[in-house]
This record gives sequence, structure tokens and C-alpha cells, in this order.
Amino acid sequence: MTAGPPLLDLRRASKVYRRGESEVVALDQVSLQVAHGDSLAVVGPSGSGKSTLLGILGCLDRPSGGEYLLGGTPVAALDDRALSRIRNRTIGFVFQSFHLIPQLSVLENVETPLLYGSFSADEWRPRALACLERVGLSHRAEHRPSELSGGEAQRAALARALVTEPRVLLADEPTGNLDSVKGGEITRLLLELNAEGRTLILVTHNESMASRMRRVMALADGRVAG
Repeated sequence: MTAGPPLLDLRRASKVYRRGESEVVALDQVSLQVAHGDSLAVVGPSGSGKSTLLGILGCLDRPSGGEYLLGGTPVAALDDRALSRIRNRTIGFVFQSFHLIPQLSVLENVETPLLYGSFSADEWRPRALACLERVGLSHRAEHRPSELSGGEAQRAALARALVTEPRVLLADEPTGNLDSVKGGEITRLLLELNAEGRTLILVTHNESMASRMRRVMALADGRVAG
């Protein structure tokens, strides 16, 4: 980890959703600081606010109250275009359900984030192939997602998250749909990426995976537990 101000700085953040005339508090006064190169597991029961927290950290959602600074910049001050640029270049997302586009090849799926950034077209294929090689999936580049095993699909999703060389990886139950062997492979890859300097934050129910992060934060009913 590098010294200096936190890369992610969440200050007394809350998130309230309206359902008809009622309100649901998904996050309640949550504060969190994550340094460059840190690794953090967020744990807690279903409905505790884990995915909501990850969405705010990844600039997919905005808090209803409190403040979020990313690299020292208040996220509330950024317009939609700036937020899209951050999601494309600074943050890589890995989801439990992979979210691969079935009509595209694995290689084309990995290239997709490059279409929306400032990368030249000449860079797309070499970058995507290098990321597939990194996760051990280059031999499946021309296959469709439907032809992949669960572990292969998650590795493809991880390659897609890496293709823009983000500083932060956010993973929501990245091993939730995998058996213990395939889940172990994904855990190993994530730990290697963290050791290389990428900041890693993951939501997990897997106690073994959580224990391998430098820090663990538990949520319950939208609040930090313990």
C-alpha cells in the first residue's frame, strides 16, 4: 500500500430508497477509508447493505446523505460524463452473474469497455488478448459465453474488468456461483492483482476468501457492525 490520503473516502454515507409512501434505509451513516493497494472484504447477511455500498464506491449510485471522495475529489461534484469516465478508467467491476454479452465472443466481451474510453482502435485487440492471457483464457478467445464453464466465464469477466487497467477492482460475490476449486482459482487471481498494486474490495459470504483480505468490514441492517 502507498502512503498518503485514502483513495476511497466515504464519510457518514446513507442511502434511502422510497417504496411507495415508505422509506427503506439501505445504508446508515457508514464511514470507510481505503488506501491505495489495500484489500477489503465486506461481509454480512443478505439485505445488510453490502451491494449498495459497493454500488456507491463504484459510482454506480450516489448516497442520499454524507460524502464520498474518490482520489480526493468529491463525487457529488462530478457530472454524469465524469462519472462514466471514472467507471471506465479507474474502477473495474466483477459481478457474481458475469454479465457477459451472449452474442459476442469472449474476446469481443473483453474489448467492450475499450469502446467507451479514449483508447485507439489499434489498442483494443492487443489489450484484450493480453488480459485473457493474464487470466489463463486466451485459448477460449473466439468462443461464446454459452460455451464456457462457470469458472471460465468468471475469468472472462475478470479480464474485461482489467482491460482498462483500473486502479480499483470491485467484486460482488465473485465466487458465489462457483465450486470450491474454481472459486479458489478466482481468489488466487484477485490476490495476485492486489499484490501487484490494485486496490481490491469485495463483497462475499465466503469466510475463507474474506480472511485472506487485509481488512474485513461487517455490515448489519445498513450499519457497520462491531
